[in-house]
Amino acid sequence: MEKQCLECGHSLIGRSDKKFCTDDCRTNYNNRQNSDQTNYMRKVNNILRKNRRILIKHNPNGKCKLNRDKLILAGFNFNYFTNIYTTRSGSTYYYVYDQGYIEIADGFLMLVMREEYLDK
Repeated sequence: MEKQCLECGHSLIGRSDKKFCTDDCRTNYNNRQNSDQTNYMRKVNNILRKNRRILIKHNPNGKCKLNRDKLILAGFNFNYFTNIYTTRSGSTYYYVYDQGYIEIADGFLMLVMREEYLDK
C-alpha cells in the first residue's frame, strides 16, 4: 500500500516513516492543526508578558509596597498569572513568571521577585 502526504495526498517517495512530500506541506499541516489554539494562546501570552513588564517597572529593586490602583491604571490584569504560592502560614502569592505580588491591607500589594532570580 502506497503512503500519501497527510496534507495534499500526493504519493510519498523515500523513507518509510515519511509523512509529507515537502516542507511546505508539513508546515501547512502543522499550522492548521495548531491554529485553533494559537490565537487564544497568543492572547494569553501577550497578557502575561504585559503583566510581567508592569510588575518589573513598578518593582525595580525586587521588593516594594504599591497601591493596587497603580497596577490597574498601568493595565495590569489580575485574572492572569502563571502560578500561586501559598506559604505555611496561609499567605498567598500570585506570580507572573518570576515577578509576584501578595495582597496586604487597604488596597496595597507587596511586589516581590523570586529570590533565585535576583542575582541572574
